[in-house]
Amino acid sequence: MKPVKLILLSLFAAVLVSCGTTKTVPITGRQQSLMVSDGEVLSLSTQQYQEFMKSAKLSTNATNTAMVQRVGQNLANAVTNFMKNNGLADEVQYYTWKFNLVQDKQVNAWCMPGGLICVYEGLLPVTQNEDALAIVLGHEIAHAVARHSAEQMSTQMKQQYGIQIGSAVAGALGMGVNTQSIVQAIVAQGFSFKNLKYSRDHESEADHMGLIFAAMAGYDPQVAVSFWQRMAASSSNQTAEFLSDHPSDATRISQIKGWMPEALKYYNPPKTMTTAKTAAKTTTKTATKTTTKTTKTSSKKK
Repeated sequence: MKPVKLILLSLFAAVLVSCGTTKTVPITGRQQSLMVSDGEVLSLSTQQYQEFMKSAKLSTNATNTAMVQRVGQNLANAVTNFMKNNGLADEVQYYTWKFNLVQDKQVNAWCMPGGLICVYEGLLPVTQNEDALAIVLGHEIAHAVARHSAEQMSTQMKQQYGIQIGSAVAGALGMGVNTQSIVQAIVAQGFSFKNLKYSRDHESEADHMGLIFAAMAGYDPQVAVSFWQRMAASSSNQTAEFLSDHPSDATRISQIKGWMPEALKYYNPPKTMTTAKTAAKTTTKTATKTTTKTTKTSSKKK
């Protein structure tokens, strides 16, 4: 039976190598293997997003809704310019940016492929300001730009091939049905744990890219540390990191501090804010000089 096993294993290897394309993740430069196209993923995500929005209740808070859409669009513009200036102009067509605020007390936000983003009202009391909101939206946008959903789908497809061929090998080796089931269960469980770590890698990559996207859009990346500290304080989830699909709060904050020097290279405070501060200082100085001058004049008259 050994020749059969070798043939099947060779077939499995050939399938994994020949299928899909290799892409480079912007900012981090990581190589990824994808078995689904941007067009295929976008089509699926658009359908799912539309279905969700049919049942979701949009926020009735006009101020908060406008803030989410304004910050989101500023980030989308910065990311689009970045892609156009870095040889990724052809990929811009696969993004249809949408930013919706819905009535939900969960402290959460998510993004579907193509830049279809949803923010829950429960997140805003924790973000507290536009800069911190930009950190969250930058993170979600990063998931889309890095094609994390497509990569997860590709990984699952490869795993299915592995399970099917593993079962075929087991059958060729004369294993009984029960033994084959156990083999499949072990393989599936192994893949499951691998996916947990794999997902944490994606979350860390989104933190890294999102920090830089926020800085590109003119939002202060340094607020990310205090934001995630607030998130940690508000979270009751104490799941051990190795069993979680997100990095621990301590790991996340430590990584963000490590990426901060890189992010600050992209950060230029909005000119309007700088101008306003300069004008305020000038006005204060002028007022002080005028007051001093008036006081001296009054003293002379006396």
